[in-house]
Amino acid sequence: MTRTLLTAIFLTLLSQTAWGVNLAEIQLMNKLDDQRGYCIDIRGHKERAKVQRGLQAHTCYSYQEQIGVDQAFDASLVATGRFYLPAFDVCMAAENSSQGSRLILTRCAEQNLQKFDLNSANEIRLVVNNKLCLVVNDGKSKEGGGGTPIHLMRSLTLENCATTKGKYKHWRIGN
Repeated sequence: MTRTLLTAIFLTLLSQTAWGVNLAEIQLMNKLDDQRGYCIDIRGHKERAKVQRGLQAHTCYSYQEQIGVDQAFDASLVATGRFYLPAFDVCMAAENSSQGSRLILTRCAEQNLQKFDLNSANEIRLVVNNKLCLVVNDGKSKEGGGGTPIHLMRSLTLENCATTKGKYKHWRIGN
C-alpha cells in the first residue's frame, strides 16, 4: 500500500502539470522501421534511466498515451537552444564538436557543447560546429527489453548534415 502510494506521488510529480512546463518528445520525422516512431531517449528504462549512459533513439512512448520521463524535454527551452530533461535535471550535450560525436547528458550550463539549433529545415545542429547535426544510425535497429511489439533502439551521433539522408536527420517537437 505504501509503495503504491509513493509510486503514485512520484508519477504525479513527474507529470506536466506538476513540473509547470510544456513537456514534449523530440521525434524523428521518418518512422523508419518502427511505426510508433523514434524519439531522443535516455539509455535505460523510464524513471530508472541511466543519465551517465547518454542518449539514443528509441521507440517513442507517446503511443502509450503519455510521454516517458526519459523522453520528456522542456519544449519551451528548445527554441533557446537548450534540450533540457527536467525529470533528471540534465541537458543534452555533444561529447565533442567532431563528426561521430556521441550525445551525452550533463548538468545544464552555458557550455558550447550544450547549444543546439532546431532549424527551419528540421535539423538539430550543434551551434559551435553547425556543419554537424543530430543523426539516427542508418544500420539495423536493436531490440529493447519491453513493449508490445518490442521497442526498438538506434544510436545517435553528430554527423555531417550535407551528406546525411533526410530521413535520419529531420526532427520535430511532438507531444
